[in-house]
Amino acid sequence: MPKNSNTPGHSRLTKLNKLTKQHKIALAGVATLGAAALAFSAVPSDAGTTTSDAATSTKITYSTEPIKGVKASVTDQLAGAGVKTEAIQAKADAKAKAAKAKADAAAKKKAAAEAAAKKKAEAARKAKKAASRSSQRVKLQPVAATTYANNLNGWIDQALAIMKQKGIPGSYNGLYKNIMRESSGNPSAINGWDVNAVNGTPSIGLLQVIQPTFNAYHVSGTSSNIYDPVANITAAANYAADRYGSIDNVNSAY
Repeated sequence: MPKNSNTPGHSRLTKLNKLTKQHKIALAGVATLGAAALAFSAVPSDAGTTTSDAATSTKITYSTEPIKGVKASVTDQLAGAGVKTEAIQAKADAKAKAAKAKADAAAKKKAAAEAAAKKKAEAARKAKKAASRSSQRVKLQPVAATTYANNLNGWIDQALAIMKQKGIPGSYNGLYKNIMRESSGNPSAINGWDVNAVNGTPSIGLLQVIQPTFNAYHVSGTSSNIYDPVANITAAANYAADRYGSIDNVNSAY
């Protein structure tokens, strides 16, 4: 005779099957999360009870022991990567700082060399300028004028100095002997009786020069007055050099 589905034994079996399915679901969920090892304990509150209250709820126990072999979390990996990045950056900063220090040192050295070269060039320029000024002062320094006595000796010496500058030949003795023969050393002497006087151009001065000859052989830098002793001597010596080669070659009226 088939058993009635409502019998106590059948009811207990159905409940146990349901309880077993619940255990399986709970285990599958915990395994998926992978958070901890699970322990299950299902103890009925009253083994002798055949009603629905006889089954107790399943108790789940979580283990507090760390799971071995689990790799570092993403946070730990990021932290490690951060430390490594900081080390690389620190190394790069140190290298950049060293390069900058080297560049600064080179720039300072170059600036110092340029400053030294500029200072040396400036010193050389100043020295050259000072030397130029000194040379210019020497060139511009007036030469003390030679003074000559206002007598026959002084007139002859001054005339000889001018003749030397102008390239006119003649000596002291050549001038002196001709002066003494022509005028006896008198710069105002005039010959009023010779042919020149007859022609209206008398011989005048120390070396008895007529005006046309004086004008033609006048030496620049001397007076234009025929009676001036130095102008008279130099004009006569210039004429004698052209006519006789030198006043020293004249031994008579010329």
